Amino acid sequence: MRVVQKFGGTSVADPDRIRTVADHVARCKRRGMDVVLVISAMGKETDELLRMAREVSKVRPGREMDMLITAGERKACALVCMALADVGVPAQSFTGSQAGFQTDTNHENAKILNITPTRIQEAIESGIVPVVAGSQGVSSERDVTFLGRGGSDTTAVALAQVLDAEMCELYTDVSGVFSADPRIVDAAKKMSQITFDELLEMTATGCPKPAMRSVEVAHNYGVPLHVRSAFTWEPGTLVVREYSEEESAVERPIIRAVTHDLSESKVTVANVPDQPGVSAQLFRAMADAEVNVDMIVQNVSEAGRTDISFTVPSEDVERTKGLLEGGLIGAIGAEGITTDSSVGRVSVVGAGMKSNPGVAATMFETLAEHGINIEMISTSAIRVSCVVASDRAEEAVQILHTAFGLDG
Repeated sequence: MRVVQKFGGTSVADPDRIRTVADHVARCKRRGMDVVLVISAMGKETDELLRMAREVSKVRPGREMDMLITAGERKACALVCMALADVGVPAQSFTGSQAGFQTDTNHENAKILNITPTRIQEAIESGIVPVVAGSQGVSSERDVTFLGRGGSDTTAVALAQVLDAEMCELYTDVSGVFSADPRIVDAAKKMSQITFDELLEMTATGCPKPAMRSVEVAHNYGVPLHVRSAFTWEPGTLVVREYSEEESAVERPIIRAVTHDLSESKVTVANVPDQPGVSAQLFRAMADAEVNVDMIVQNVSEAGRTDISFTVPSEDVERTKGLLEGGLIGAIGAEGITTDSSVGRVSVVGAGMKSNPGVAATMFETLAEHGINIEMISTSAIRVSCVVASDRAEEAVQILHTAFGLDG
């Protein structure tokens, strides 16, 4: 059996954790498994490197930031290989470029274009465990590139696909995917299985692990995922296309999870002419500036004018304001903008809602009963999201988790 195992930063945070990972890999090898490792930077090392960059420079060129950040993964890979040597497991470390990851030229958030894992295949065939540095590659201009936060998950899934692995195991500090953030909801339950579609909606609306891009790749190429803990080694959550018979529709709740996200802000463009092409001009400019717009609401038109509200990552608010105030407001005939960072998004996710009406009504009624005002709403076939005040978001998660029967 061939398996790709990714270990996150907490899993290799110190020498003891690294030796524990090495012991686990040795056990897997004794069971006859071909193991390929993908390793993240140790603990909070990426945060520390980013802090140092902020202290030495206000400019921070993207090429040099990628060179800096990816050093953390390379360091961790070398240490893991040394620990494996101590337990009698031959291993070799590989940078992203050595592993064959070719990316675009977008620094700090590069996309994988192609993988040529020749050296990884050769190592496997020689009985050597390849230890690959996560979240990195080499661009078409031959520069080191960084895949962005959570990119090690994407590295692992992509490797599992090109190596035709039977399983991609994502090891982290939690034991699987939960029905809500267990730090907020004491009764949150670990799910034994979840579908790709549901997990995609969860990661898009605040579930931090695994990274959404990795789930997209796994979904597109049918890579089996197992999200589990490197601290307990217990079975975690399997990500599947369809539920097994054991997870029957009778036993499975309509709603599988309640997620929340406090990382977005609301932007309102006031008094926009209500005419064809205005929204297209506004959001094309956002897309060209690589601002990721999420929820969008346009008010009812009055006297040929309307307001358009949308959410963007809070880190992009100033860039969005600069873009709008730098000429876009005048170009579309609007009269001004306001921003609000004190908002949070709360979402209920579940494939069961496709065939069960009333989910949105239950959500809105539950929030209303507790005096939580809804500012924006968006839906998909298996998700309903509401924007509420940020200081009520955690309470909203708790009451919705109970309302949809997910407690206990």
